[in-house]
Amino acid sequence: MPSAVHAPAVRPPHPVGQLSTVVGSQGLFDLAARLTELERWIGGELRDFERDLATVPRGVRAVQAAAHHLLDLGGKHLRPMCVALAAKVGAGFGDRARQLAVAVELVHTATLLHDDVVDLAATRRGEPTARTIYGNAASIFAGDWLLVDALRRIRGTGYGDLLDEMLAIIEEMILAESLQLERRGQVGGDVADYFRVAEGKTAALFRWAMRAGARAGECSPEVARGLERFGLELGVGFQIVDDCLDFAGDAAVTGKALYTDLREGKLTYPILLGLERDPSLEALVAEAIARADAPAGEQIAQHRAIAERIHGSGALAEARRAASERIARAVAALAVVPEGAGKAALTTVAEATATREK
Repeated sequence: MPSAVHAPAVRPPHPVGQLSTVVGSQGLFDLAARLTELERWIGGELRDFERDLATVPRGVRAVQAAAHHLLDLGGKHLRPMCVALAAKVGAGFGDRARQLAVAVELVHTATLLHDDVVDLAATRRGEPTARTIYGNAASIFAGDWLLVDALRRIRGTGYGDLLDEMLAIIEEMILAESLQLERRGQVGGDVADYFRVAEGKTAALFRWAMRAGARAGECSPEVARGLERFGLELGVGFQIVDDCLDFAGDAAVTGKALYTDLREGKLTYPILLGLERDPSLEALVAEAIARADAPAGEQIAQHRAIAERIHGSGALAEARRAASERIARAVAALAVVPEGAGKAALTTVAEATATREK
């Protein structure tokens, strides 16, 4: 098993700048301009975060190499950005807030390392997964190692309440993943279960990021609750958009092959809506799940046919509308936040999430 130390990869421009370019290409010029302004406003804090993230120890162990394989690929860093923006609503993004931002990114990265093993994923962010290079065991242990680092960083801030809350969030995420695992491959899906998974698996960490930033920024309890609610709604909207991109995204942009969720037997929101609108889809989806080991060419043709039926039923458009509604609720939760650059920035992040293509 490879165990050599790899040099740090050169990180690409921050995703806010990339997103601004993508949004501009869609003709959303006002939003693109606001994203450019957001990057200028928070760029220094995000560069400080990047420097602290780079302090995660490197070494000769396969566990460290597997962890850094994914960390060095970068990512959206949306959760750390949430910490930074929530803190800047209050007293500012200081040293402790920055450690909390690093911690939430490490927890997120740990879950991805674990997910890739569970899902037997071959690619992540357009590159081979850590499990394919270093093995499943190393990928699992790498995730565990990052979790320990994250919890130590939270403890080091002195915010014992945030440490307790993160432990509760990790438990919530595990239980949500367990529910998704139990439902995997069952065509008779339940929309209520879908939202329980989305809130626990994805939104919970967004919620903690906003809570952590508000705590470090010394926001009032009322403002902190509003920011936490923003994180919950943003996280659910983010997950629904992610599900839609699995059917209609550009793999070269998303870094993820199309129809991955369907291939893994996950009944995401667009699939559930499609099944409600077109009951005849049930047999096709059941067959696709049952034939998960079929030749790649046959799978792609079958998955494309299902995607066309889902799109034709209007389910994909309805799912996008549902995502926009959740994100509108996130923006509405900011009503208790004082007017200013921080509130405007969070609104911009929310609107960009609704339109994202990666």
